[in-house]
Amino acid sequence: MTDPVPFHALSIDEALTRLNARPGGLSRDEAARRLAEHGPNRLPEARSRGPVLRFLAQFDNVLIYVLLAAAVVTAALQHWVDTGVILAVVLANAVIGFIQEGKAEAAMGAIRSLLAPKAAVLRDGQRVSLPGADLVPGDIVLLEAGDKVPADLRVIEARGLAAQEAILTGESVPVEKDTGPVAAAAALGDRRSMLWSGTLVTQGTAKGLVVATGQGTEIGRIGGLLAGVEQLTTPLVRQMDHFARWLSLLILLISALLLAYGHFVGHQDFGELFMAVIGVAVAAIPEGLPAVMTITLAIGVQAMARRNAIVRRLPAIEAIGSVSVICTDKTGTLTRNEMVVAAAETPEGAFTVSGDGYEPRGKITPAGDLSRLARAAALCNDAALHERDGQWFVEGDPMEGALLAFSGKVGEVPPATRLDAVPFDSRHRYMAVLTGDGLTLVKGAPERVLRMCGDIDHAHWHDRAEAMARQGLRVLAFAERQQASDRIDAKALEGGLRFIGLLGLIDPPRAEAIEAVAECRRAGIRVKMITGDHAGTAAAIAAQIGLARPGRVLTGADLDKLDDAQLALEVMDVDVFARTSPEHKLRLVTALQANGLSVAMTGDGVNDAPALKRADAGIAMGLKGSEAAKEAADLVLADDNFASIAAAVREGRTVWDNLRKVISWTLPTNAGEASVVVLALLLGLALPVTPVQILWINLITAVTLGLALAFEPTEAGTMSRPPRPRNAPILTGGLVWQVILIAGLFVAATFGLFNYAIDQGYSLAMAQTMAMNMIVVLEIFNLFFIRNMHGTSLTWKAVRGTKVVWTVVILVTAAQFAVTYLPPLQAILGTEAVPFGHGLLIVGIGVVFFAIVEIEKQIRLGLRGRPGRPEESA
Repeated sequence: MTDPVPFHALSIDEALTRLNARPGGLSRDEAARRLAEHGPNRLPEARSRGPVLRFLAQFDNVLIYVLLAAAVVTAALQHWVDTGVILAVVLANAVIGFIQEGKAEAAMGAIRSLLAPKAAVLRDGQRVSLPGADLVPGDIVLLEAGDKVPADLRVIEARGLAAQEAILTGESVPVEKDTGPVAAAAALGDRRSMLWSGTLVTQGTAKGLVVATGQGTEIGRIGGLLAGVEQLTTPLVRQMDHFARWLSLLILLISALLLAYGHFVGHQDFGELFMAVIGVAVAAIPEGLPAVMTITLAIGVQAMARRNAIVRRLPAIEAIGSVSVICTDKTGTLTRNEMVVAAAETPEGAFTVSGDGYEPRGKITPAGDLSRLARAAALCNDAALHERDGQWFVEGDPMEGALLAFSGKVGEVPPATRLDAVPFDSRHRYMAVLTGDGLTLVKGAPERVLRMCGDIDHAHWHDRAEAMARQGLRVLAFAERQQASDRIDAKALEGGLRFIGLLGLIDPPRAEAIEAVAECRRAGIRVKMITGDHAGTAAAIAAQIGLARPGRVLTGADLDKLDDAQLALEVMDVDVFARTSPEHKLRLVTALQANGLSVAMTGDGVNDAPALKRADAGIAMGLKGSEAAKEAADLVLADDNFASIAAAVREGRTVWDNLRKVISWTLPTNAGEASVVVLALLLGLALPVTPVQILWINLITAVTLGLALAFEPTEAGTMSRPPRPRNAPILTGGLVWQVILIAGLFVAATFGLFNYAIDQGYSLAMAQTMAMNMIVVLEIFNLFFIRNMHGTSLTWKAVRGTKVVWTVVILVTAAQFAVTYLPPLQAILGTEAVPFGHGLLIVGIGVVFFAIVEIEKQIRLGLRGRPGRPEESA
């Protein structure tokens, strides 16, 4: 039996017949049957590590190796209690790391589902938007420039079509496509009648027949796997992981020197000395820091997703929190993206149009003949209107939906066969269709379409378009031409059109965008509008949403007259850019970055990709954005709303703050714990805390108190601070000073209390128990201090904390009461019951510690000109 002829070698009719399909698409029932037969259009996911391997991977760490070696040595020395505690530390770190990694993977898995691509298909002859996974063989898919091809398609209609197929063929140049069959033996890159799943449409429009889905696609057959969402890390986390590893090695070296010093110079017992040195290493090495920072990122990713900002590349979490200027589109981002035709002007007069949303019913005053304008608006159009539950929705471009609603208000427009079309492109700025009765209808930017019309007063109609734009209307011009051929000749359109009229569409600003712009300005973030719309419309909307300088507008033509140096100067004093192209966006990003600013840029078209990649934080539109833009972006807005950008900035700042809090709590407390033991060993003094007690402190606090900071909410005043510098280091001189200060206070408080207990005649075990509890209390007070880095901690709101903070504080306190007062645990840790009065003394010293570090913070903030105020606490 011979193999069937491949689809690329079949004619369009033969391909449709083989799949029992038709140009108008499948019925919904037939599509459901085929979905059950063929399964979802999804590639197999890359296998992730199972839970057992994930758990074992938690032990692959230099510190864990050291601890396991120490456990072996202590067991050989028959220090069974010490061995048990060391193994408990190892197991606790592994369990916490395992849980955190699971949460992180779950968070990123949720992000993958949010980024699932959509496809425009014909079902029952109607255009509908479906998840790409629901496509079946026989479906008819509609594509335009910027779309990712959702399945293997046989091209059945094409207009100026080209696709980027580098992921399959390695060919870096886009391949032109057409509808004609090719030889059955043609190489993959020569099959010009096919579009392959996973490739990108770079130009033109197409209609394609789905011939293969899922594993049956070309990319599925060659073993392509769905790329997993990237590892949960950022440059900061990698930097801290690198820092922690080298710090661990440094601490191990110092511990070895300390062991040699104590044994050969101090002549201390090797077994006890070895355990003390192990305690120093465990106390000083921030073994939990990378894991806690990872869970902080996971929480940030989830928080951003709840605010409709989907993180595609994790470094964007840090970048978005430091942006100093946001360059945003207008339509749908600052405005509602619910356009309605509000005004019309023709040579017969001016008209006002009323109505609600996309409902094709309304009133036009005064009465007049707008049938030609309505016909052009309805037929030069790729959108569709649907009514569901009494509400009208647009399938396609909102502007085109408004044009359909307008034509419905004028009267029913007879359907017409479309013979040819020129899709809208930002370069030529018009769209044209040729109907079956030989009428070419054109719509586009007024200045472009008016140039294409003859026998009109161009100056007059330019003035009318400007007047409409100054009212905040988006203006479109319409024209027509009768022709005999069945293809549109673009050259014949120039100067050969007959003018029909102008339509003015309004897209009011989002109320939440107005507040978000104000919030960004308070945060020291400049907001700049970059739009392809008319200068007058842009200026009117800019004034309504509250941009700092709405009066001055630079157009794309103005930008073309400026060299890069002049643009870098001008861009600082202008907030509104109109009539721009995607190429202008790239120049504007570069000019702003040349001034040392960190730039967030929005984009939705395939040509926006270079600007999105160049920006510090590229933001694609999730609703109207092309797949090319989404792939180039760092974040995707699920709702295309500017308020979501402001919310993402706030969450980005919160994540950065929480990462700093985790580091600022971990390093000083670790240094404080270790310094107590190191000083005692160097001075040949009795240890204020035993090695097993140090291990216990590390076990009970590192996996609880430090983790609580990952869940901290946004501090009040977060959006009142200026942006941090783009390359601001996290290990600053201020943090080093904090490590020294807090470690010194730990040593003073612990040694002071220990010596006080000895002086009062208490046993060594009692003194060590009091010192151990002193360290834990200091770490709890340090947690409350660190929670408010930019304001005062001396408020009721700060003391009230969060549920997570008080949960871990209660857990740690209960654990300390247990090891202090329960006889079985006293025997293990060598503790004795602390009298109530001395317990109050320990808490009192903690209060004094808190007061000292809080006063120091207020002095530091005051010297920076930013003293903490009660209203700025969290």
